Amino acid sequence: MAGFMDWLNNVFATKEEDGEYLEIETGQTGEKAKILVRPFVLRDFDDVRNVLETLRNGYTIALINVKNLRDKDVFELKRAVSKIKKTCDALEGDIAGFEDLIIVTPAFAKIYRGRGTGGVVEKVEEAKK
Repeated sequence: MAGFMDWLNNVFATKEEDGEYLEIETGQTGEKAKILVRPFVLRDFDDVRNVLETLRNGYTIALINVKNLRDKDVFELKRAVSKIKKTCDALEGDIAGFEDLIIVTPAFAKIYRGRGTGGVVEKVEEAKK
């Protein structure tokens, strides 16, 4: 048990803040991951460009926080979501919205929506009206 606690303390002691997300050292070495889960924050419409470039690479699952843009300008949010959705469709990926978060996956990954849950972008847009 002490070994686990030492490892856990070491993991949290080596965390680094970089931008809007937190990286935690796991102590694992070897090959880099082939799929990257990457968070984004949309503060204005121009932030969409970075998201789209990353999605076009094909190996990124994007977690996009839209709260700041929604609070600032709902019309810009709709424009941004529409642009992301068009790119996602072109890449044959999957997109879903959950409260202030939009998740976009490449073609090889699908988002679980479960029975009776919407979770689609259109429902997020309706909730913001």
